[in-house]
Amino acid sequence: MSKSKNKIIVIGGGAAGLLAAIVAGRCDAHVTILERNQRVGKKILATGNGRCNLTNMEMDIGHFHGSSPKFAITALQQFNNYQAIEFFEQLGISHKVEERGKVYPFSNQASSVLDVLRHELERLEVETIVEAEVKEIKKNKNGFDVTIKNGDNFFAHKVILATGGKAAPNLGSTGSGYQLAEKLGHRLVEPYPALVQLKLAESFLKQIKGIKIDGEAAIIVHKRPMAQAQGEILFTEYGISGPPIFDLSRTAAQWLHKNKQVWLKVSIITHLSREELAQYILKRFQDNPTKNLVFSFVGFINKQLIPVLLKQAGIRDINKKVAEVTSAEREKILDILQDWQFEVIGTNTWTAAQVTAGGVDVRDINPQTMESKIVPGLYFAGEIMDIDGDCGGYNLQWAWSSGYAAGRNAVLA
Repeated sequence: MSKSKNKIIVIGGGAAGLLAAIVAGRCDAHVTILERNQRVGKKILATGNGRCNLTNMEMDIGHFHGSSPKFAITALQQFNNYQAIEFFEQLGISHKVEERGKVYPFSNQASSVLDVLRHELERLEVETIVEAEVKEIKKNKNGFDVTIKNGDNFFAHKVILATGGKAAPNLGSTGSGYQLAEKLGHRLVEPYPALVQLKLAESFLKQIKGIKIDGEAAIIVHKRPMAQAQGEILFTEYGISGPPIFDLSRTAAQWLHKNKQVWLKVSIITHLSREELAQYILKRFQDNPTKNLVFSFVGFINKQLIPVLLKQAGIRDINKKVAEVTSAEREKILDILQDWQFEVIGTNTWTAAQVTAGGVDVRDINPQTMESKIVPGLYFAGEIMDIDGDCGGYNLQWAWSSGYAAGRNAVLA
């Protein structure tokens, strides 16, 4: 088809929708983006703390989740992390690689990523209509009729549904695409917040809020570790946060949704084995036998954390001399330092979540093309599907990859 005849509507102007629109536009399609917000790409501006974590150099399917994570493999191969970097380099985004393989714009500005994407849309003459909330998609013999909230109708030969999930509703993610997909016959895996802080049951959290540690954490269910991560952990007034917690939050939420009791294990001291730690603490005690217990850990443990740790170890008199500490009490201190367990009672809300777990069931989508198996000509891209990634650029890579596959195949199929 010529550009004037091959009409594609992309519903949603987030990362996946913008990439899909650009790819389709480069294939000479006439592309229209319908975006419910006042501008496209609002969520892109918030990614990577405003720096936009474009992708990750350590790309592996193990970093992706869902009812069937392997569904993502083909799209990730069609447009991989190296191709994503090259794509943005060609648009003008120089990149740099930081810890854990995270890739950022050299400018450290998420706004620069959105700027070049919008510039490319303009170059390709992609029509962008904002404040255009889609209320209905109807399939007909020639294609689709798409109706927006104000009653305006649009025709397209193909439709790409890239409305995102429910995370960060303040940035426009309302889950509206789920209803559109369900009305067209698609099944939904119940969505829940992921990459989000965890709420804990303990009453002492206000005493230690704001404390950061470099440690390890694990989700425990039925006394078995279900997932683990390490890095900077932050205690908050309501629970716990930080990159490792974000990575574990999906597993925690998954089990909580099954009404299982979920525990979080935190290891504060990770560079020593239990035996080495036991010997080290004993030496500290022996070197200064007249110090009181709470003061004996100053210089080793965050001062604000020490009294809470000792009380959690079951020691009533935290001011007694270290010479009076029994071997059984030392063992309890070791347990807290390397196996401190908290009951997880929930996650923070959708407003705090970075991504959605769950979504449109991928069993009804062709992994090669992102086309619906139920409605020919309907394609999916990004977070709307039941695929989500770890913290560190994996969710944006999924947006780029699935957007590329949907945009390309919507034109070529």
